[in-house]
Amino acid sequence: MASMEENFPRGGTQKKPSEGKAPRRPIEQDNLFNALSEGMLLLGCVKESNDFELVVSLPNGLTGFVQVTHICDAYSKMLDAQVATEELLEDLNSLSDLYPPGMLIRCTVTSVGKTMDGHQSVKLSINPKDVNKALNTTALRSGMLLSGLVSSVEDHGYLIDIGVSGAKAFLPRQKSQSYIKSANKGAELKIGQYLNCLIEEVKNNGRIVRLSISQSEVAAAIATEEQNWTLSNLLPGLVVKAQVQKVTPYGITLSFLSSFTGIVDFMHLDPKKVGSYSQSQTVKACIFSVHPTSKAVRLTLRQVFLQPGSMLGQLASSRIGMVVEEAVVKSFHTKTGAIFELDDGTLAFARLKHLSDTKKSFKPGAFKMGSKHRCRIIDYSLMDELALLSLKHRIIAAPFLRYQDICPGHVVEGKVLALKPLGMQVKVTDHIRGLVPRLHLADVLLKQPEKKYSVGGEVKCRVLISNPEEKKLILTLKKTLVMSKFPVLTSYEAAKPGLIAHGFIVCAREFGCIVKFYNDVKGLVPKNELSSEPISSPEKVFYKGQVVKVIVLKCEPEQEKLLLSFKLMSRPVSEDGGEQIPKKNREVTYETGQMVDVKVLRKKDNGLEVSILSDNVSAHLPMMHLSDHVVNCKLLYHWLQEGDILHRVMCLSDKGGHITLCRKPAVISAVQEEQVVRSFSEIQPGMQLAGYVRNIMSYGVFVEFPFGLAGLAPKAAMSDKFVTDTKDHFVVGQTVVANVTSMDEEKQRILLCLKLSEVGSEDPVAESFSLLSQCFEELKEVRGILSRRNHSQVAQNLCGLIPGQKLELVVQEVRGDGSAFFNDSCVAGLTVTATRYHVGDKSLVAGQKARVLVLHVDALKSAVHVSLREELLRPKAKGLMENSQHPAVVQHVAEEFAIASLVETGQLTAIPVASHFNDTFRFDSEKLKVGQVVSVTLKTVLTGDHGILLAVQGPAKKRAFIRSRKESETVEEGLAAVKHSLCLGDVVKGTVKSVRPTYVTVAIDDKLTGSIHTSQILDEVPIGTFPTSRLKAGQKVTARVIGGRDVKTHRYLPITHPHFTQSIPELSIRPSDLKGDGSTALSPEGDNPSERLRPYKAGQTVTCFVKKYNTTKTWLEVEITPEIRGRVPQLLLSLNPKVLKHPEKSFKNGQALSATVTGTDASETNLCLSLTGVHSLAEGTITLGTITKVTPHVCLTIALPFGKTGKASIFHLSDSYAEQPLENFSIGKLVRCCVLSNEDNKIEISLRQSRTNPKSKNKVEDPEITCVEDVREGQLVRGYVRSVKQSGVFCGLSSSVVGRVQFHKVVPFFIPKQSLYEQYMPEGKFLTAKVLSVNNRESHVELSLLPEDTGKPSILPESLGLPRCDTDEGKGKEKREEFKKLKSKRKRRVSEGEQEVKPGKKRGRLTDGDDSGVEVYCREEEEEEEDEEENKRKSKETKRAEAPRLQVSSGFTWDEGLNALEVPVWNRKEESSDSEEEDDTQSMRKKQTKKEQEQEKQRVEKELSKIESALMDPNRQPQTADDFDRLVLSNPSSSILWLQYMAFHLQATEMEKARVVAERALKTISFREEQEKLNVWVALLNLENMYGTEETLMKVFERAVQYNEPLKVFQHLADIYASSEKYQQADDLYNTMLKRFRQEKSVWLKYATFLLKRGQVEATHRLLERALKGLPDKEHVDVISKFAQLEFHFGDPEHAKAIFESTLSSYPKRTDIWSIYIDMMIKHGSQKEVRDIFERVIHLSLAAKRMKFFFKRYLDYEKKYGTSETIQAVKVAALEYVESKSSLAES
Repeated sequence: MASMEENFPRGGTQKKPSEGKAPRRPIEQDNLFNALSEGMLLLGCVKESNDFELVVSLPNGLTGFVQVTHICDAYSKMLDAQVATEELLEDLNSLSDLYPPGMLIRCTVTSVGKTMDGHQSVKLSINPKDVNKALNTTALRSGMLLSGLVSSVEDHGYLIDIGVSGAKAFLPRQKSQSYIKSANKGAELKIGQYLNCLIEEVKNNGRIVRLSISQSEVAAAIATEEQNWTLSNLLPGLVVKAQVQKVTPYGITLSFLSSFTGIVDFMHLDPKKVGSYSQSQTVKACIFSVHPTSKAVRLTLRQVFLQPGSMLGQLASSRIGMVVEEAVVKSFHTKTGAIFELDDGTLAFARLKHLSDTKKSFKPGAFKMGSKHRCRIIDYSLMDELALLSLKHRIIAAPFLRYQDICPGHVVEGKVLALKPLGMQVKVTDHIRGLVPRLHLADVLLKQPEKKYSVGGEVKCRVLISNPEEKKLILTLKKTLVMSKFPVLTSYEAAKPGLIAHGFIVCAREFGCIVKFYNDVKGLVPKNELSSEPISSPEKVFYKGQVVKVIVLKCEPEQEKLLLSFKLMSRPVSEDGGEQIPKKNREVTYETGQMVDVKVLRKKDNGLEVSILSDNVSAHLPMMHLSDHVVNCKLLYHWLQEGDILHRVMCLSDKGGHITLCRKPAVISAVQEEQVVRSFSEIQPGMQLAGYVRNIMSYGVFVEFPFGLAGLAPKAAMSDKFVTDTKDHFVVGQTVVANVTSMDEEKQRILLCLKLSEVGSEDPVAESFSLLSQCFEELKEVRGILSRRNHSQVAQNLCGLIPGQKLELVVQEVRGDGSAFFNDSCVAGLTVTATRYHVGDKSLVAGQKARVLVLHVDALKSAVHVSLREELLRPKAKGLMENSQHPAVVQHVAEEFAIASLVETGQLTAIPVASHFNDTFRFDSEKLKVGQVVSVTLKTVLTGDHGILLAVQGPAKKRAFIRSRKESETVEEGLAAVKHSLCLGDVVKGTVKSVRPTYVTVAIDDKLTGSIHTSQILDEVPIGTFPTSRLKAGQKVTARVIGGRDVKTHRYLPITHPHFTQSIPELSIRPSDLKGDGSTALSPEGDNPSERLRPYKAGQTVTCFVKKYNTTKTWLEVEITPEIRGRVPQLLLSLNPKVLKHPEKSFKNGQALSATVTGTDASETNLCLSLTGVHSLAEGTITLGTITKVTPHVCLTIALPFGKTGKASIFHLSDSYAEQPLENFSIGKLVRCCVLSNEDNKIEISLRQSRTNPKSKNKVEDPEITCVEDVREGQLVRGYVRSVKQSGVFCGLSSSVVGRVQFHKVVPFFIPKQSLYEQYMPEGKFLTAKVLSVNNRESHVELSLLPEDTGKPSILPESLGLPRCDTDEGKGKEKREEFKKLKSKRKRRVSEGEQEVKPGKKRGRLTDGDDSGVEVYCREEEEEEEDEEENKRKSKETKRAEAPRLQVSSGFTWDEGLNALEVPVWNRKEESSDSEEEDDTQSMRKKQTKKEQEQEKQRVEKELSKIESALMDPNRQPQTADDFDRLVLSNPSSSILWLQYMAFHLQATEMEKARVVAERALKTISFREEQEKLNVWVALLNLENMYGTEETLMKVFERAVQYNEPLKVFQHLADIYASSEKYQQADDLYNTMLKRFRQEKSVWLKYATFLLKRGQVEATHRLLERALKGLPDKEHVDVISKFAQLEFHFGDPEHAKAIFESTLSSYPKRTDIWSIYIDMMIKHGSQKEVRDIFERVIHLSLAAKRMKFFFKRYLDYEKKYGTSETIQAVKVAALEYVESKSSLAES
C-alpha cells in the first residue's frame, strides 16, 4: 500500500551536522516503512478476520496478513487434527471468534514479497515463538508484559504459550476472572486466543512463570530498566517512560530505558499536545516497531496505545469510498505526503504518490496550508487513526474501490489475468479480482477458451455473486446476460409475478429445469411450463449453462421458492421513453387474481378496451364485469370515457394473448380469500362458489368460475320457483353463487344448483344490506365520474342531484294521466317527472313554480323522479335507532332497490329489492308496488353521502320472497345428489378415492362418497407422523359411520336431523370404533357452537393435526376432530426463534402435534392452542416474545402471547452486562423470555440465559439483585449510570436497587466542575464499582469507582492533567508509628551494651516515586530509622537484578581483604544495610574461638578457589567488559574474540564503545594476520551500515581499501548492501567494481548472482554480453557455463538449458561442460531430459577414458533413479561401444 523508500532510521547516537551544511531530517525521510524485512517486530491491529487469515493494519497505513497456520502451535495442531478426522472440532474456534476487529496484537514479519501485479505482500506471524524468540528463561522478569496465546485449558487455569523455550507459563483461573467478565463477555478463554500477559512471578530460573491478564494491571504496565530489556529482545507494545531529546517539525527523538534511542514521527504525536513538546520533557510512549538488523526503534505518543489491551475504533464503512469535495491541507511533508482536514473535522493522510496522477504532474506548491482539494477516502489506517486519501483523478472517478461497492448485476470491465481449468481470473481493479467459472465463459460451453481469450485482453463482464466478506466475485461473460436489458433479479422479494428476466439453466431433469439468476436466486420451471408443446425429456432439450428468458409465475420469498415459465408473450419496449401504444405482442403474463390499475382506451360493443398502467399492456374489461349489479354495469359503461382510470381491477384470465379483467367485488373477494377452486380435482360436492353466468340455454344456465372451470345448473336447479323460460331468471355476465351437487370425473362435468334454498346465506338480512350498500357506493362512484365531465351540462346537473333533495322547479307540462313534467336551469337536459300518486291533490298549471322532493335519479336514462306529497316535503324530526323496525310506504321502485318513506317521520329510506345475487325473479304478485306498506329494519340513521337512509325489509319480506316448501318436496329434490340410507353405527366397505393431508375420501358405492378425518384413522397417533399417509388411493377399507356432514354448510348433523340421509357420511377406521358397538358419534352442532368446546379446559393436552399456516393472520390452523378446529398463535408455536422465521417449513399439512389448550377464540368456535406447553403467563413461564419498543438505557417492551405486553429491564437482558446492552435488540426481533412477575397486568420478564435456559449452566457473571440484602460489603458489582446529581453519581445495580458514588470516590483526582462528571459519565454508562457500605434499613448502598478498589482504569483519563487528591495521609501516620517502634527497639539494644555510631545531623531527600524535590531535616534517630527503612525497601527492589554483576566484579578485587569475598556468597535473606546487623556480625566475630576463626579462614579460601577455577574455565562465557579485555589479552590476534567484544557493546546500544573496540583490534592484530584483520574491517563496515551514516560508512570503506586487498573489501561491502536490502547502493557499487576490476571473472559472476536473486533476468542477459566483451577469450566458455549454472539456480531454467546447448554445439568435446550440464539437469530437469543428454554423450567420439567416465555416470544414475531394464540398457550400450572399439582396432 505504501511506496517503499530506501533509508531507515538508525539507532545509537548521531553526529551533529557541521555548521556549513543544512541539518539532516531523518525522521521525515524515514516516515514510511521502507525497509520491512524478515524478523521485524511490529505492533498491529486486527482489521478483518477471515476463515484462513487475519488482515492486520500496521503503522503508516501498511497492511499485513497472518495465515491461520501462524497463530500458535496448539491451534495448528487442532487444525491438523480436524483435517485428519474430517470432522469439526468443538474446541476449535474460528479466527473471527477469537480476533475481533480493533484488537492490538504483536507480530513479526515472516516474509516480504510482491504479488503478481507488483503490490507489496507482507506475511506476519503472531506465534509467540516467533515474536518472543529473542527471550530466554534467564531473561524473564516479573513485571514484564508479553504476548501469549492460550494453548490448553486446565482445571485450575490455563497454560499460555509465551514462546520461550523451556518456560511453562500458567494463568491461574482467579487471575483471569476479571478479564473474562469485562472483555470476554463471560465466556471461557479459548485455545488460540491472544492475551496481553503480565509476569507476576518467575520460579526455577524462569522455567515456571505465573501470569496475570487483569486489565487494570496490564493497562498500567510499564517497561523499566529493572526488567533488563535489551535491544535484541525489545518488544513492540511496551509502554516506556521516555525523555524528549530533539523536536523537529517532522517528529521527535526520544531516549528511553536509560540508553536506548527511538523516533516518533509526526503522524504519531498526541494530537492534543502537538506543538507543546520541549527538550528534556518526560513523556509516556509505546514502542511501535523494532528493526531486526538496524535495531531502529519507533514509538508512538497517541493516548490509545499507552494503555495496553485497548481496542481501536473503526471508521464507518460508509465513509470509505466517499468523495470529499473540499479537503483542507493542514500540513505538507515533502518526502511523505500531506495531512488534510475533512468536511466532518477528522484528519486524513494522503501519501506522496496519491497527491498527483503522475510524478511529472506533481506540484508541491499546490499543497500550501489551507489550500483545498477534491479527494476520495480509499482506506482507514487503524494504527494511525487516520483516513487515507487519494487525489488521483482515476481513483476519484473509479466506480468501484472495494468489493462492497460492487453489487450483483453490475456490468464491469477488466483484464484477463489467467486461464485455469476452473475458469478465468479477471482483474477488475488493482485490488479487486473476479472469477468467471468455466460455465460462464460464453453463451455455450467452450472446449478451448484460450483460443477466444488471451491473458491481458480486455473483457466486459456482469457480476453474478458478490461476497465482500470473503472477497469473492463471481462474474459471467455470457453475452446474452451481459447485454440483457431486462431487470436484474437479485432477490426473491424482487421476483414479482409477471416479471421477465434472463437467467441460466443449472439443472435439467425429468421434472423440469432449475434456472439461476444473480445473487444465487434460483427458481423452478415445471415440466408443463417448458413449452407450449409437451416435452418428455427436458434433459435432452436443454443443457446446463443455457441462457433462457423466463417469466415469474409465483414467488414465496420467505420460503425462497420461485415458480417460473418459459411460455412468454412479447412485450413492446419504448425507445424514447414516452407513452407506449399498447400492443397484443408482449413479454409479460398475468396470474388470475393479480390486481392492476387500468386506463380506458375506447368503448366496444360488449365492454371496454383498457391499458394496464404498470406494463402498458392492452386488455378487455367486459361490461357485465364492471359490477355485481346488472344496472350499475350498464351505468358505468355508459358514463366511462377514454382516459378514465379504474383502480383495483382483477385479472380474470390470460389466454391466447387476450387478457380478460373483472371488477365484480364478489368474484374478487372469493379469489383473495381463496374460496375458489383452481382445478377439477379440488371440487367437492357441497361446495359453494361465486361465479358469473356464461351462457343461458333452454335447458339450464352455464356458470363460469375464476380459473376457467364451468358447470351447468339444470333448469330444475335454477330456482325454487317454477322456471318457464330460463332467460327470465338470469342474464349473461350476472354474478351468482352456485352449489356443487355432483361431478363426472370421466367427462369433467360439474352439476350446479342456484336455488336460494341451497345457496342462501345463514344471515339473509346482512346479505341483503351488503348488496344495498355496495349498490349505493357504486352510485356514489358514478356521481364522481359525472362530476369530472365538465363539458357536459347534463352530467353536471345529474351529479348535483341526490335523493331527498328539495328543489324549486317550474311546471313544464301536466299530462292527462295526472303526471307532471318539470324543468329549470338546475335540471336542464334532464327529464323530471312526478306520477299522479306523487302529485297528490295539488292542481298544477304549466309555468307554475312548485316545490318538489327528489325520489330517485336515473343517471342511465337522465331521468329524475320527484314527489310533491306534503308528508315527504315536511318530514318530522324523531330520534331513530339502528336495527329498529318501522312501517314504511313504498314511494318508488327501481331495478335494484325501492324508495320508501317512514310512516312516523316521512324520511326517505332505500330498501333492497333482492336479498341475494340469485334472487332475480319474482311473480307480479311478489313485486313491490308504490303505496304498499312494508315493515323495514333501519341499518343507518344518518343520510350521509347518499341523501337517504338505508334499511332492509322485515321478516314478512323474507316470506314473500322465498315460498315455503313441503317436506316431501325438499326430500325429493335432494335425492339426486347424496341421498342414502346409512345410519349411525353402520359398518360400510369402500375404496379410497383420494388422500388429502387431513382427510381421506372413500367411495362407498357409485354415487355415495364418505370422508375419513385424519383423527379417525389410529387410536394412538405418534406425534410428528402423518396418519393419512397410511392409506393409498384404490385401497379397500372397512369403516363405521360416526356422523353426517351437511352438503351445503359442512356442519355435522344429529342423527335425528330430517336431512341426515342427505349428508356426507363421516367415517372412522379406528380399531376401537370398528370393534365397538357403534355408539361412538360426533358431537352434533347445536344452535350454540361453544357447547362442543366446553369439555376442553385450559391446560389440557390434545392431539391435533396441521391444516395450514395462515401467513396473513400469522397463526397455525389445526383440526382436533372432524368437527373441532383450533388455532395456534405464532408466539406459541415453538420456543426456538429460528422455527418462527419459517413456520411453514417446520409444520407440514396433516402432521400430528401435541398441543395444550389455552382457551377459545373470541367467536367461541375455535380452540386456542399452544405447542410450547404454555397456557398462561404465570411466574416462571418460559415463552417467546416480539420486541415492540426499545427504550434507551431503560428497557425493552415485548409483545407476549395472549395479547399481553411485558417489559425487560436492561439488567435482565443477559447474565453478563455489556457496555451497550440494547445494541443487539431491534423492533420485531423474536426473543426467548421468562416471566418474573405478573401482577395487576404488569408483566416483568427476563431474557437472562440462566432464566430462559436453566439447563445450560452457564456462569452468571452479574447475578440478579432484587433487593438491598443481595448486596454485600466489599463486593464488586456492575451497573449503569442513572444520573449525576449534587450528592454524587447514582448507579443502577438492578431495576430496583440504586447505589450512590460520592464524588471523592469516583476518581483519585480533584474535579473542579460537576460538568466533567456528566461529560464522562452520561446516562447509561457502564461501570464497575466496589460496595463500601450497605444500609439495609434505609436501603442505601455506597459505592466506589476508584481504581485501587475496582482494579479498573480511572473513569477520567490521566491525559486531562487533573491534580491528584492527597491520599497518603494515612500511610504517613502508619510510617511514623513504625519508626517509633524501631526507635524503642534500638534503645533496648544500646542498653545491652552494643556499640553504636552516632553521627551528627544529616540532610536527607525524600526518595519516593513522586519526588517533590524538597529537602527536609530530621532528628538524628528518626533520620537514621528512615534511612534504614529506605535502604531495606531499595534492597528488595534492586539488589536482585544487580546481584549477578556484584558477583562477577567481586572476582577481580584481589587486593582487598578476605572479608570482601563474603558479599557475594551471603544468602539474599541476609543481605541488609542495617547497621544493627553489621554490629551483630562484628560482635559475633569477637566471640569466635581460634578454632572457629581457622575454620572461617579455610571456608573463605575454598570460596576463593571456587571463584578462581570459575574464572579459569575455558567454557565460561564472558559477561563483562573486563572479561573480554582479559580474553583478548590472552589471544590478541583472534578476530572472533574481538567481534564478540563488539557485539557485547552493541547489545547494550553502546555504539561508540563498539567502534573503539574495533579500532583497538585493528591496531592489536598482527599485520601478518590479513584474514583476521579483514574480518574486523568487515565487522566495522557492518556496524557503520546499520548504526552509522553513509558518510561514516564511506570513510571506513576508504580506509579498508587502503589496508586490505581492494577486491575483497569491495565484494564484502556489496554483500553488506545486498543483505540490508540497499539494492541501489549495491548496484552502484557493482558497476564501480566492473570498471575497476574489469578482468576479474568473479566480479561479473557476483554481480550476475545479485541481479538474478532480485529477479532481474533481462539485466543478467545483458551483463553476460558485457562480460564476454570485457574478458579474454579463454575465459568465455567458463563464464558462460557459470552464468548458465546461476540461471538454473535463480533464473529461468529453460534459458539456462539454451545457453548450455549453444555452448556445447560450439565446443562438443568439452567434457567438463557436459559434466556440469548433466549435474544441473539431474537437479532441475526431468528424467527423460537427463537420459537424452546421456544418450547424446555416449555417442560422441571421445577418448576411451572419457567415455568410460560418462558410461560410469550413466550407470550410477540409472542405479539410483532407473529400473532394471534401464540399467541393462546402459550395460548393453557400453558393451556395444567396447565391441565397436575392439573391432576397429583389429581392422
